[in-house]
This record gives sequence, structure tokens and C-alpha cells, in this order.
Amino acid sequence: MCVRCSRITDEPVVVSEVHSASGPGFTVYACSECAPLYPPVPDVFNLLGGMR
Repeated sequence: MCVRCSRITDEPVVVSEVHSASGPGFTVYACSECAPLYPPVPDVFNLLGGMR
């Protein structure tokens, strides 16, 4: 289901990942029409930069 328009879609697009310290997180999805309205999901490896 799209987080923005609440439509059910057969082709959901990941627009966010919510992490939780007290349990499992969850993934937020949007339909293909609403997905461009969200910023891209950051790549964890790019966020870490040169850390090894």
C-alpha cells in the first residue's frame, strides 16, 4: 500500500526504511506515481564513506 495515497499497488517502490532500537523496523512503500515525490533512500555504504 502506498504511504502517500493509500492505493494498493502490485509494484511498490521502497521510499524509506524505519529502524527501531526496541524491535524490528519496517519498510515504507509508495506507488510508482508517488515515489518520485520522496528523496532517494541513502546507500549505507555511501553514508559510511571511508570507514572500514
